[in-house]
Amino acid sequence: MPIATYDQYCQMLDNAKKGKFAYPAINITSLETINGVMEGFAEAGCDGIIQVSSGGGQHATGSIKDMALGAKILAEAAHSLAARYPVAIALHTDHCHPKNLGPFMDPLIAESEKRVAAGQSPLFNSHMFDGSELDLEENIKVSKTYLQRLAKLNMLLEIETGVVGGEEDGHDTSGVSNEKLYTTPGDMVRAYEELNSIGRFMLAATFGNVHGVYKPGNVKLTPTILRDGQAAVIEKFKTGANPLDLVFHGGSGSTQAEIHETLDYGVIKMNVDTDTQYAFTRPIADHMFKNYDGVLKVDQEIGNKKAYDPRGYLKLAMAGIKARVIEACQDLRAVGTSILK
Repeated sequence: MPIATYDQYCQMLDNAKKGKFAYPAINITSLETINGVMEGFAEAGCDGIIQVSSGGGQHATGSIKDMALGAKILAEAAHSLAARYPVAIALHTDHCHPKNLGPFMDPLIAESEKRVAAGQSPLFNSHMFDGSELDLEENIKVSKTYLQRLAKLNMLLEIETGVVGGEEDGHDTSGVSNEKLYTTPGDMVRAYEELNSIGRFMLAATFGNVHGVYKPGNVKLTPTILRDGQAAVIEKFKTGANPLDLVFHGGSGSTQAEIHETLDYGVIKMNVDTDTQYAFTRPIADHMFKNYDGVLKVDQEIGNKKAYDPRGYLKLAMAGIKARVIEACQDLRAVGTSILK
């Protein structure tokens, strides 16, 4: 079906919260990753979120290195391809740090404003502003400005309080102090207080999560931070259960028990990037090792065109990322939950 409407996106998030599952949010960088991810969601009978980072957008334009243009191209391709799949797909942009608001998020919002003015749907369903490097009040101030703009377009904003450790897309937070890796209940209350009346937003609250590759047990998570933050919002604003739409970043290396605990506390979106990168690349490496003398023209031989035709090994890569997306849907209890079933 076409990319989800605002109402469908909200229904997806409400459905996840009610059913205590979460949507895998998968970063894409190419037509191959878009197709592999959509095939995975479709086979799992799961709606999903596809997202583009500033680095992914930059990659999509080669030497031009225009992050907004690349994101626009990938989003337009996703709009065309999603119409052929029987699940709801939402489009999102990943971590936009303050320095990239001008070259990345602003042009994409402007494109959505132009599309909406012409009677079309916005280009993306939601954007993420990662103001975690700012102090909380400045982070909230900038977030309010962007949510006001997005709400007029029936779009959502994702924000982050606290800092996800490690390195992703060239942004390294490995040197931050430990206390910044944990959002406080007060941070969560403040975000709800300032943003909820403007429009719908998602909150990436941090609880020790770290970007990158880690073996199970090496990441020290404290998911109860999410529970306590939700409770603080309920106490102050007299809301229903789990009023915040929470996002889990940096999930690589987390145990399934930890993941499932966060779902009970209102996590409705979990970013999956490092693992899907590996799942995409692993079959290509396998193909190259097994077909070394076909891929390369060794000893003045002509090689094997079928071995070095990119369509062959990229098909294997798409199958790899598809399988990892299905696994993510299973881990997040999202299989068979599509709002379109």
